[in-house]
Amino acid sequence: MSLRASFQIGGRTVGGGAPCYVIAEAGANHNRDLGLARELIDAAADAGADAVKFQTYSGASIYSSKTPRFEYLDDDRSPQELLEAISLPREWQPQLAEHARERGIHFFSSPFDHDAVDQLAAVGVPAMKIASFEIVDLPLIRKAAATGVPLILSTGMAVYGEIDDALGAVAAEGNDTVALLRCASVYPSSPEIMNLRAMDTMRRAFGVPIGLSDHTTGISVPAGGAALGMELLEKHFTLSREMEGPDHAFALEPDELKAMVSAVREVEAALGNGRLEGPSEAEAKEMYSFARRSIVAASDIPAGTEITREMLTTKRPGYGIAPKHLEVVLGRPARVDIEADDVLTWEMV
Repeated sequence: MSLRASFQIGGRTVGGGAPCYVIAEAGANHNRDLGLARELIDAAADAGADAVKFQTYSGASIYSSKTPRFEYLDDDRSPQELLEAISLPREWQPQLAEHARERGIHFFSSPFDHDAVDQLAAVGVPAMKIASFEIVDLPLIRKAAATGVPLILSTGMAVYGEIDDALGAVAAEGNDTVALLRCASVYPSSPEIMNLRAMDTMRRAFGVPIGLSDHTTGISVPAGGAALGMELLEKHFTLSREMEGPDHAFALEPDELKAMVSAVREVEAALGNGRLEGPSEAEAKEMYSFARRSIVAASDIPAGTEITREMLTTKRPGYGIAPKHLEVVLGRPARVDIEADDVLTWEMV
């Protein structure tokens, strides 16, 4: 099956030259507080994001109880205990989806088990996101693909063959709507390991919409991704980095999220069509004629005088004879009296 180079999520085109689809990643930053989760949706909508995304998992279904604790987290709990403590109560999902609809923003989530896929499908999410660590879980990917909604696959740490396997699993279920996100699976990530140029490599290799799941701490990397033509962007956000929890510290706060969306849109607007078409409408209004140079009289030139090089200079504005025609003007007689600093026109020589 041929995978699409563009498709729609909830009526919004992704890929094919459409503006970058921005996903505000709430993740676990709801702190198991329904009111806080609703506020996160509000902040994402206010920032101008296209979607707000949560994560649907349980500690026991995502980690073995025998897994050692993470060294990068200052937490004595096992991964299973930690993930269970910060998991999204699944009964909230219909309420959050409805609140997102009211705010005019897409709601979806990352399923981490088969029940989560069924529950999200029942809510009517317009897409599902598969996390980087799950890209090797082909049964989970096939389960999500079978729902028929577009899938977004993060590719942190993945090599070509693993990405190809995942795309094959999607296609095997008759689903041709899938996007890939370049990602570095470190929290936070340093810019040096982001390898944004890999987005173009994936685009040429797989022919699907390509974007970025960014875990750096600022907004420079997303702006750089926009300059390289990313078609989707996922970025963690929080209401405050002072909150307790594993994902708050590297997430953007609401004003930063809004600034990021604005920066991405500004970069997109600045890219243009790549053609050298002369002055834009704004430039042509004054700058094209006023700020370029013309041939200007360096001294008074009486009518009938043969014009020499010493009599001429080049100055602004630019609505006279262009400097490139200087040699054509030399040796010609002045038709009229020309005063010093007059801008020469062809009618004058």
